[in-house]
Amino acid sequence: MKDALVTIEGLNVSYRGSGRTAHILDGADITIGRGQSVGLVGESGSGKSTVAFAMLGLLADDAEVSADRAVFDGRETTFATQEMAALRGADISMIFQDPMTALNPMFTVGTQLVDIQRRRFPRESRRKLWARAQTMLADVGMQDAAARMRRYPHEFSGGMRQRVMIAMALLVEPKLLIADEPTTALDATIEAQVVEVLHRLRQRTAASMLIVSHSMGLIAELCDSVIVMYAGTVVESGPVRDVLHHPRHPYTRALLACEVDPYAAFHPSQDLATIPGNVPDPARRPEGCIFAGRCPSRHDRCSDKPPRRPADSGQVYSCWLEAA
Repeated sequence: MKDALVTIEGLNVSYRGSGRTAHILDGADITIGRGQSVGLVGESGSGKSTVAFAMLGLLADDAEVSADRAVFDGRETTFATQEMAALRGADISMIFQDPMTALNPMFTVGTQLVDIQRRRFPRESRRKLWARAQTMLADVGMQDAAARMRRYPHEFSGGMRQRVMIAMALLVEPKLLIADEPTTALDATIEAQVVEVLHRLRQRTAASMLIVSHSMGLIAELCDSVIVMYAGTVVESGPVRDVLHHPRHPYTRALLACEVDPYAAFHPSQDLATIPGNVPDPARRPEGCIFAGRCPSRHDRCSDKPPRRPADSGQVYSCWLEAA
């Protein structure tokens, strides 16, 4: 991509254990264009959050991170801890999955919204930063923002705390906003409200977005393109409409089949789809196709690593079978 904000080729993350190495990410490629919203989707254990934490430099100290090539905003990066820390909270910000654990219970929301801006605007007065934070809190849909600024996190509902997290992420004016499962802990009504906030912000901000989720519905709502991950490997990527309507990889098709039908209550006899088997142990990654052990279309050639196939729609998928 010519106008890419983020280009990562061959991202690897592993942890050394007692005699074994667990490979959490295995050669993942991630590209995010300027102003583009990219979805990162897959079931639990696929490595989605690991990608986000690697980009922020928030992995554990014993994580071994490497990439064949990594560029952020035109600058080469090595994923060194200090290097990523310089980007975190300035050029890259994040909306965490659980806002209650991400917010400090000892300080008011206003204090935390002011402090988060210090790195980006070190010379600004507290008065200006407070006013800026209050305006942003109102912009993300918080009622009575002036009074809420002086409240503590435990006085907010889950949806309100998530709005605070969104405000914190936007106050630093990031070039890249990462949202890690931003609606997982919310009920359906509040989830819809948070999605609407993110959708409005997409239209108003020039920041690129990486939406990490297990929900294809959320990805369809917010993203231009999608990256499908399985067991630390990118198995398919492309424009969100094409991937969701014409999936090429067997895992993408299986994942879409597992989406809950919102009208299932009207068909009580309908069974919920599942993917048989389990995600492989990262310390015992199988040879060849990573999905072969659970794939209904597997054959003898799957014992070898599949090629990456481009499609006319712009999709790229890793499979020996040429999808129709």
